[in-house]
Amino acid sequence: MDGEISVEEVEALLDDEDRPRIVDIRSPGEFARGHIPGSENVPFGELPNRVEEFADADHIVTVCPHGKASVQAARLIGSYEGTKDARVESMAGGLDAWGGDLEAEAEDDGEAPESPF
Repeated sequence: MDGEISVEEVEALLDDEDRPRIVDIRSPGEFARGHIPGSENVPFGELPNRVEEFADADHIVTVCPHGKASVQAARLIGSYEGTKDARVESMAGGLDAWGGDLEAEAEDDGEAPESPF
């Protein structure tokens, strides 16, 4: 792990041509309610089994609600042999500190669509 990265630095990198992979470690339900645009959801519990997915990354930023669990996630990703040359950071303050827009997924309310007849 290469330390923490500020929210402002992450926001600036989102428009960069070499943008980092943003890894949101929250549950799928929390992720669906709102996440950093372009981020990917890898719940913390799945991370040990999915860490090889990051072998091709140059820069990885982990994200969680408060910036605590994402430090552990960044350490785990950074310890993987396939990411030894990658820059792996945790976003300081987590989503609590995020001032930018969040992307949400459409919620399924469980109701069937109305029939046109």
